[in-house]
Amino acid sequence: MTGSQDLALYVHWPFCVSKCPYCDFNSHVRATIDQAAWRDALLADLAHEAALLPGRRLTSVFFGGGTPSLMPPATVAAVLDAAVAAWPPAEGLEVTLEANPSSVEAARFADLARVGVNRVSLGLQSLDDAALRFLGRAHGAHEGLEALDVAQTAFPRVSFDLIYALPGQPIEAWNTELARALSFGTEHLSLYQLTIEPGTRFATEAAAGRLVIPDGDSAADLFEVTRGATAAAGLQAYETSNHARPDAESRHNLTYWRYRDYAGIGPGAHGRRGRLATVRRKKPENWLDAVTRNGHGIEREDRLDPRSRAVEALLMGLRLTEGVDLDRIASLANGDAPIDFRAVALLERQGLLIREGPRLRTTEVGALLLDGILEAVVRPDAVAA
Repeated sequence: MTGSQDLALYVHWPFCVSKCPYCDFNSHVRATIDQAAWRDALLADLAHEAALLPGRRLTSVFFGGGTPSLMPPATVAAVLDAAVAAWPPAEGLEVTLEANPSSVEAARFADLARVGVNRVSLGLQSLDDAALRFLGRAHGAHEGLEALDVAQTAFPRVSFDLIYALPGQPIEAWNTELARALSFGTEHLSLYQLTIEPGTRFATEAAAGRLVIPDGDSAADLFEVTRGATAAAGLQAYETSNHARPDAESRHNLTYWRYRDYAGIGPGAHGRRGRLATVRRKKPENWLDAVTRNGHGIEREDRLDPRSRAVEALLMGLRLTEGVDLDRIASLANGDAPIDFRAVALLERQGLLIREGPRLRTTEVGALLLDGILEAVVRPDAVAA
């Protein structure tokens, strides 16, 4: 089976114990959840996608959220069983589940591993109690590290997240925290700079002047420290914020960044079926009602014209250290790559981009300025196409 027939599956579980002040994900707090109804609805939503995507090979499944570690293991098992029944799994199928590092959720790790989860992404976010309180996290640093220890025992593959560039965070403090994080021997780290997202409580605080994150120069210094420390520890950056040992990259996320097909089920989930972009209803109750009425939770299916697909592939692919294949970008655009090659040449002379045959990628310095590079290299007429 060719790579073009490969498919990833994203499953969104929208519920959390509490809403973090920096989070703009589709997450919701509910006093009660009808677990049987949710399991049945996820299976119906999956069956709808399976009927539209026959003959594919399943390469990865990702349970995201929200907090999918709050899902009953029986629900996870039912979704996985349905997925591999619908699509033959690739050898070494990657099954990732995002988890909060609380003792309650860590107690489920062994059961989740037994039903087929083989990779966990743990939302530690910080190793410092004061920072965790600032970030609105429900766990403390000690509880988080205990959960990491349980995860590394239960699952063959483990990743965890940290957030840096916090208000007033000295570079020395982040260097120390990062060194400690790297000492745990985890194969994959996702290291994100704090950003102020519209609609979050932090956005309200920032607008009122009560919250100020590091300026561009300070953030760049922290980024360089991060790249240097992870590379020295053998976890090379393979994407803007993601670092892994060789062959430990997130195969599922690489599907997004390499612009391959994926099915998305659950509230607010996005998907790509060839030239169609799918979007599920966002509010949990609306999604559940839609599945009951229609057999799926789809709100929109948008047909993507060739240039739109090429622009998406370019914007996603330049996040990767490996960069993008310009021939593929041109092919997606029916031969007319939506790239301003004069801007590319200028950025090459400035040491921000490297073009090697058909591949285009950012340099280490260019990775610091990715947003500006993306804006520069896309032809203006391509955005409106």
